[in-house]
Amino acid sequence: MLASWCSQEEVLNHPAIGGFLTHSEWNSTLESITSGVPMLCWPFFAEQQTNCWFSETKWGIGMEIDNNVSRDEVESLVRELMVGEKGKEMKKKAIEWKELAEISAKKSTGSSYVNIEKVINDVLLASKH
Repeated sequence: MLASWCSQEEVLNHPAIGGFLTHSEWNSTLESITSGVPMLCWPFFAEQQTNCWFSETKWGIGMEIDNNVSRDEVESLVRELMVGEKGKEMKKKAIEWKELAEISAKKSTGSSYVNIEKVINDVLLASKH
């Protein structure tokens, strides 16, 4: 199926998804983490290289596609991700990161959450006067 747009988050959360080919933009990286899906990273610019590096070397949930990409390399990485030992370990790590993200989101005590709550409360209180 080809579509001009779809909900990436819904696709990533589908049980049939075993991996995600991504340029490693921050939103896509977060959606992959919160969905528990390992990544094949193909970064181009900006923060993408950094996100890819963290996904691969620190978090254990990504593999980088080289800039001089070849068909054989992509095939090899997809096979490793889907059925290889490294891919199995990456899937396990991706699930661990998903669970940590869920725990973190339930706490609702992070600075972003606190700041948005403060803005909402200040705006609502101001609008009542």
